[in-house]
Amino acid sequence: MSEPAVVAEGLVKRFGSFTAVDHLSFQITRGEIFGFLGPNGSGKSTTIRMLCGLLLPTEGEALVGGVSVSQQPERVREQIGYMSQQFSLYPDLTVSENLEFYGGVYGVTGSRFGERSAELLARLSLNEERGWPTGELSTGVRQRLALACALIHQPPILFLDEPTSGVDPVARRRFFELIGELSHGGVTTLVTTHVMDEAEHCNRLLLIDRGRRVAEGTPADLKAMVPGRLLEVRAEPSMQAADVLEALPGVLEVSLFGTALHVAMAGTVGDPEALLRERLTEAGLAVHSIEPASPTLEHAFLSLASGAEEVAG
Repeated sequence: MSEPAVVAEGLVKRFGSFTAVDHLSFQITRGEIFGFLGPNGSGKSTTIRMLCGLLLPTEGEALVGGVSVSQQPERVREQIGYMSQQFSLYPDLTVSENLEFYGGVYGVTGSRFGERSAELLARLSLNEERGWPTGELSTGVRQRLALACALIHQPPILFLDEPTSGVDPVARRRFFELIGELSHGGVTTLVTTHVMDEAEHCNRLLLIDRGRRVAEGTPADLKAMVPGRLLEVRAEPSMQAADVLEALPGVLEVSLFGTALHVAMAGTVGDPEALLRERLTEAGLAVHSIEPASPTLEHAFLSLASGAEEVAG
């Protein structure tokens, strides 16, 4: 069995008295799409910058491609592609000129650059824009160009820090299709996100909050960790219904999803549908439907993060 592409052991990063990353440990298999899922400010970007060799850990160690991020950060950077939250492109340069610049940074020149550039322009559908100034491109096209620049030297490991921020849903879906193609080709990808539907594209996820590990597993694994039963309730007025339901014993959480309420019930409640219908009707509210619902990654994150806070407290 080959060694993991990335190994992190007890990573800690402190800025003065503030702990941004608090003893994170995980491994990423070669060719895997591994997601960091968590809210803004949870430590995702700080962790990825440590893995890129851009920040030294305060404690702990990480190996990227078998190379220590603490002892040989420059060697780490040779074998990774990195796409940050903010597009690090030059707006006055054309698409082709940006690719040429990054090719030069990574020592990809001459015929090798010509072949690699042509391949990426075609693969990422950038040929029509190759002569355009980058500052005039749409966000989705700039995103694809940033990915091309990160891939120009054919890195075996790719770090993407919230790469689809501000991108429309169609462009976001296409982006993750490209990541899937790279994974099939053996490229290992770590992607940070706080968007739940993006996380569904990952093979495995690490949920983090306030710099701490919350849970790890496949998207299906994490959904299965949600305790109790989930019900979708359609009743009017919905906000009054939420107030009634939150006061019931056995109700773990009530949240609004579109025009429906999602109600998490403890497994000890014998007939939760009947209980909810009875109490809502007693309160004089119109009950349209109460049906079982499947947990989403958002349910999983909120439930698991809440449980982790209670343990920490």
